Amino acid sequence: MDPYKIDGHKMMYHPKRVAELMDARGDWETAKSIYPIYVEVAPVGACNHRCTFCGVDYIGYKANRLDVGLLKNRLSEMGRLGVKSIMYAGEGEPLLHKQISEIVKATKEAGIDVSFTTNASILPKDFIDVALPNTSWIKASINAGTAKSYAEIHRTKESDFQLVIDNLSKMVIARNDRGLGCTLGAQMVLLPENADDVENLIRICRDQIGLDYLVIKPYSQHLLSDTKKYESLDYQDYLHLGAEWAKYNTDTFNVVFRGNTMRKYSDNERYNSCYSVPFVWGYIMADGVVSGCSAYLLDERFEFGNINDNSFEEIWTGPKRQENYHFVMNELDTKVCRKNCRMDEVNRYLHSLIEAPSDHVNFI
Repeated sequence: MDPYKIDGHKMMYHPKRVAELMDARGDWETAKSIYPIYVEVAPVGACNHRCTFCGVDYIGYKANRLDVGLLKNRLSEMGRLGVKSIMYAGEGEPLLHKQISEIVKATKEAGIDVSFTTNASILPKDFIDVALPNTSWIKASINAGTAKSYAEIHRTKESDFQLVIDNLSKMVIARNDRGLGCTLGAQMVLLPENADDVENLIRICRDQIGLDYLVIKPYSQHLLSDTKKYESLDYQDYLHLGAEWAKYNTDTFNVVFRGNTMRKYSDNERYNSCYSVPFVWGYIMADGVVSGCSAYLLDERFEFGNINDNSFEEIWTGPKRQENYHFVMNELDTKVCRKNCRMDEVNRYLHSLIEAPSDHVNFI
């Protein structure tokens, strides 16, 4: 039960961009003007939690903050250039930005769809009135089913657990009362410390809050993270639980068990080339740096420029991205990349089209 294709990909809905990508192989002059469909943006670098599994701990939760006036200009430009969606998340907690609702409104006005991944422990006073109507979906990171285990895993105070429940409940009530189109869900990174909490969290999300789904996903070791505690996790012993937790599914609620992703965690087979980084997605850090991949943040090979210094068009068509394009196409060893990276399913799809199509493809 995965109506939003969370455990898959959606590239088949963007055939024009895929065709452009396929035509641009080996041709920078064509490739440089293929803009990302999706961009992840970190409005702030700070975070009020210190989750035990945090992949971007090495960045240091710096108090960087994107300037709203400048960001509005860049958003307008990005929409004009063909960016379709932005997820506000990143290396910090996005709702810590005091003008986040204004940012959301400007993003939607630029013709760009908006989403959030957040810990939901903060709810700006104007968020429900201004941001919620302009947001496609919000996914709250809730990695436990009790206040005690929540505090231990998120490394925060126990009272935050109820605060998250209350904030999400307010969003659900407002969404339902006003007939808004925002999908509201949650996700849990499955860990040995919270495996026994899953069913309780399912009941809280479905029966108490009224969310649309709960995602149960595997941990993925970030290449640069200081955290190594979970790098050897084996999810084979958890795969059978997907069918057990599916009993909680209803017409209005789904447990999205990412079994496909869990199976891939111990699978060493993967594509030879990454077609996502130079083409279909990007990342903007809270200090304005535009990066090609969230698995390589602070790696200068993947940094294209800074929106505080240049327009998005100048950055995307500029020499740093050109260098990265040639590096990714000709030198990057995907075997050392982060397993189950955000673009993994997209890369598998593009690889099957470009490098490894099955036999008899013309017999449709």
